Amino acid sequence: MAKIRTRVIGITAAGVAASVVAVFCIQSAQGSDALAGGPRAEVRVDQVGYTPGETKHAYLMTSLPAAATASFRVRDTAGHEVFSGKVGASTGRWNDTYRNVHILDLSGLTEPGDYRVEVAGRVKAVSPQFHIAPAGELFGKLIQDNIGFFQAQRDGADVVTARLRRQPSHLADRQATVYGTPAYDEDERVLTAPLKPVGGPVDVSGGWNDAGDFLKFTHTASYSTASLLLAQRTTPVGGKELADEARHGLDWLDKMWDDKSRTLYVQVGLGKGDTDDGSGKIRSDHDDWRLPESDDALQVKPGDPNYMIKHRPVFRAAPPGKPISPNLAGRMAATFALAAQLDAADNPELAHEELEKAAHIYALADTAPGEHLVTAFPHSFYPEASWQDDMEFGATELALAARALDDGRAAGWTKQAGHWAKQYTASDTLGTLGLGDVSALAHADLAKLLNSGAQTTEATRDDLVADLKRQLNDGSSRAAKDPFRAGAVYTDFDSVPHTFGLAATAQLYQRVTGDSHYDAFATQQRNWTLGANAWGSSFVIGAGSTFPHCPEHQPANLAGDLNGEGDILRGGVVNGPNAAEKLKDLNSFPGMRKCPTNDGNPFAAFDGRGSGFMDHVGAWQTVESADDFTATALLSFTLSAAPQGPESALT
Repeated sequence: MAKIRTRVIGITAAGVAASVVAVFCIQSAQGSDALAGGPRAEVRVDQVGYTPGETKHAYLMTSLPAAATASFRVRDTAGHEVFSGKVGASTGRWNDTYRNVHILDLSGLTEPGDYRVEVAGRVKAVSPQFHIAPAGELFGKLIQDNIGFFQAQRDGADVVTARLRRQPSHLADRQATVYGTPAYDEDERVLTAPLKPVGGPVDVSGGWNDAGDFLKFTHTASYSTASLLLAQRTTPVGGKELADEARHGLDWLDKMWDDKSRTLYVQVGLGKGDTDDGSGKIRSDHDDWRLPESDDALQVKPGDPNYMIKHRPVFRAAPPGKPISPNLAGRMAATFALAAQLDAADNPELAHEELEKAAHIYALADTAPGEHLVTAFPHSFYPEASWQDDMEFGATELALAARALDDGRAAGWTKQAGHWAKQYTASDTLGTLGLGDVSALAHADLAKLLNSGAQTTEATRDDLVADLKRQLNDGSSRAAKDPFRAGAVYTDFDSVPHTFGLAATAQLYQRVTGDSHYDAFATQQRNWTLGANAWGSSFVIGAGSTFPHCPEHQPANLAGDLNGEGDILRGGVVNGPNAAEKLKDLNSFPGMRKCPTNDGNPFAAFDGRGSGFMDHVGAWQTVESADDFTATALLSFTLSAAPQGPESALT
């Protein structure tokens, strides 16, 4: 159970189950030459598939110095050849075995259907099956699976029992005690003082477990809920289930904000304890491997080591009515304002209530926060440096909600959004879309506001478009040097969600400008996450033919199927590849089901450029799934499924 992005809980996948190994044996198609030490080759494709009109690239990785004379052909499920072409020039070296990677351009294949790629010549290889279909069909199931992941993450009484046989959990959160800010040592590993009650009881039950552990954070939940609301606002593809899940997240955030006392609660549960305060060691959420409902069965009293596992502490962002960290204020305000936009037509009374909560939270932002922003305790669970982007996001969505409700404050919030956009672009904390940076979401909607006759602000529409291009150019510059055209840094944490973030940003850019310059880049990023990568694995559980079977996720490990079929954590997005050296230390807990059941890591043969991937229940560094990971992917898939056009932005 790891979560230190540094993610501190390491609940991840456990290697490759026997069936995955079998898939690798089938898909490698290396023939007797490879077994005898001859040429080796693999074909990597997006295992979910492609839409008919988009750029379609597969990749041949080979041990030969060159394969420019090789050809490929595409066969349908009946074995008929439907397309053929020449292997493209090498995009670079991957590792000592696979010294060349080549693009296979399948763009001319447009007929819907199921296909495989075969490479012939001196090297021979066969791809996994992939699908060509219209966008709604191709991405609709992925979106539904992502929604299913959030259903599996539910905490409290309102769980979905069909997902991993979930049962009501952490019901003691209905009467939770509020504690003062925990003090940790310099390494943020050990509490240096006993926790002191400062208030309560408060009802903080419900919401979603954050990742493979059972902590709950306002920081991540507001990002995830906002992403679901944006997806709901963008397209009807997710339907009622998406709306219900977004509302589930919003209802919990509503509990974490006390509008009467102007108090924002930011965390439920303790992730790090390990101190002796005179009454015994304090055990934390990350000290045990169990099903969440087992916490309710604990018989504990104050002072017992497990007391705070059942009676989980709640922490505040700041004392009641005092300024709160601007990153939290901005994204929380944006989330309630997005809900107000969605409710404005059918339930204006509720929408006005949501707008007022958003306005109250936004007004409490501490706009001189210094270097230490509040995200989680300890801060290293989710380190974040930028906040002007959150303030831009909050002001933009407030302005849009005010316009929808004919509220006279729209102009003022638009002006503030422009101010914070300008402050963000002038800062030294520029990033790309993900949990730690929401500027792309803010820019897209603010550009729409400015283009619809709103007053002039410090940031112009051209400024916003330029920063979207900055983010995309950063990613595309990296992609141009990568054999598989990956735009994220996959020797660091969050490579997969950052990749989905780049894809979503490219889609937003196209909607704001009508410029299709980054369309192929967006497709490449999605392809990489779904199998067109060195390891030949999709990083979305259940998507494609090869995907993580052993996520470091307690309910998935203890209550789900470990063979990749049946009741799995379908739709969950994992971190993906990471620095290979980080995979030397795997988590191990009593009661953890072994996964994979065989030893070894068949993915290791495809590690390269300092990166590695392991599907092992203790490898939280690569296969822990998380709410914010999945929310970013869901938003990207939603943008892919929705009709596109200039100025459509996120609507």
